Amino acid sequence: MNPEPEKTMARFTEPVRPVDDLEELLIDAEVDDEQVPPIPPVVVRPWLLLLGLVLVALNLRPALSSMAPLLSQVSDSLGLSAAQAGLLTTLPVLCLGLFAPLAPVLARRFGTERVVLGILLTLGGGIALRSSLGDVGLFAGSILAGASIGVIGVLLPGIIKRDFAGHAGTMTGVYTMALCLGAALAAGATVPLSHAMGNSWALGLGFWALPALIAAIFWLPQTGKRQGAHKVAYRVRGLLRDPLAWQVTLYMGLQSSLSYIVFGWLPSILMGRGLTATQAGLVMSGSVIVQLITALTAPWLATRGKDQRLAIVLVMSMTLAGLFGCLYAPLDGLWGWAIVLGLGQGGAFSLALTLIVMRSRDAHVAANLSGMAQGIGYTVASMGPLAVGVVHEVTGGWSALGWIFGVIGVAAIVAGLGAGRMRYVNVQSERL
Repeated sequence: MNPEPEKTMARFTEPVRPVDDLEELLIDAEVDDEQVPPIPPVVVRPWLLLLGLVLVALNLRPALSSMAPLLSQVSDSLGLSAAQAGLLTTLPVLCLGLFAPLAPVLARRFGTERVVLGILLTLGGGIALRSSLGDVGLFAGSILAGASIGVIGVLLPGIIKRDFAGHAGTMTGVYTMALCLGAALAAGATVPLSHAMGNSWALGLGFWALPALIAAIFWLPQTGKRQGAHKVAYRVRGLLRDPLAWQVTLYMGLQSSLSYIVFGWLPSILMGRGLTATQAGLVMSGSVIVQLITALTAPWLATRGKDQRLAIVLVMSMTLAGLFGCLYAPLDGLWGWAIVLGLGQGGAFSLALTLIVMRSRDAHVAANLSGMAQGIGYTVASMGPLAVGVVHEVTGGWSALGWIFGVIGVAAIVAGLGAGRMRYVNVQSERL
């Protein structure tokens, strides 16, 4: 029972924070459902912490985006079927959702900074493992890399909130830039690297273990910080029974499914249309780079309307247009369609994170809704790349993928129309 019912009810009637604090609320929503009292942090060398954060964030996408340009070569070398290749692109995404709940548990036990260091090493080990031991190492390493990314992705926003509380919005932008840059670099550089290393796909993929180790070296000074702080725990009830929470979760998962189809299969699709592996990787890299524009601007614009439904329809329509253009339109306009795709997907992802905050009355609810949306959502998202592999194997081509794009995209719009309404999830939040 709640020992302070008046305070509990007050949390449901207090005004929502202004829109200008959206980024700060978003960071609160991605930490565990236990809130730390505002103790002013003492950062002796903030530039070193900032450098460490950027380097860590740069490593959260290469393991996902480096495989796609080499997927055909890897499949031919190891004799993988299209369905097995689809599973290979699915496993890391599935692990993002399955292993994310471990992050707060590990942080409470060992300290956030030490966990980040250890997981960077497991990330590097997973990337190296998938480049050795044949198909067994390939799948095992992909699982280990995906699990590592899932854990670190939960912990970094909490560090930003704690040590850069006065610049949360700016640091969130820097964090997003680093994510996009890491994905784009790996997509564009993996094939040239493999050619430079004797046309070895294993060395091209394994190269990305090196940036993870470099990031670990620069992060090492952060592990000397004093760990631990008193925390107050809250329980949120009724989230799984709330329709709005499921609409937010489904929108997160469905739009992410299209994103990871791009990460896993877009270069193979473009190579099937006649591009070389290098050209296909560069197109994907360019599409990911332009995501930064709408990732930063779409939430700002969407929160200035009466709700987010129009913004969701717009970004999802751009995403679908870009996907269909890359799949069916003449190749002389390919770069234009890739840019449209990137603008749509950057806005779709950032709006998914924004909805988690705006549909929650307080940070405790937002934290739990974030866990539900990411845990279940990424599990849903992992089915998209698998479906592409299965359909490609059955049909022997790429043309039928338009049905997958259309069904997922329309379903995301339907879920987004529900999630984009200016309402709150109906739950009970009580202090333990």
